[in-house]
Amino acid sequence: MRIVKEMTVSDVRVSIFSWNNKYLLKFEQGMVEQTFKVSETDILEESDLDQFLGGPFFDAVQKRFEEMHQSLYNQL
Repeated sequence: MRIVKEMTVSDVRVSIFSWNNKYLLKFEQGMVEQTFKVSETDILEESDLDQFLGGPFFDAVQKRFEEMHQSLYNQL
């Protein structure tokens, strides 16, 4: 597994890995995380992965984090 990029975007820790002909996009916030797998054949250049760090996709990730935190809080 190779680390492609690591950064923080709007209090979300983002790690991008390359592994088994896939990119793994790992988003972490607090006690929860989300991971998405994207085939390397769907991405022309590694810089194209930046499209996942903003816009509607990232907005949905943040909304899902709110739901996940609420679910965890309710369970605890």
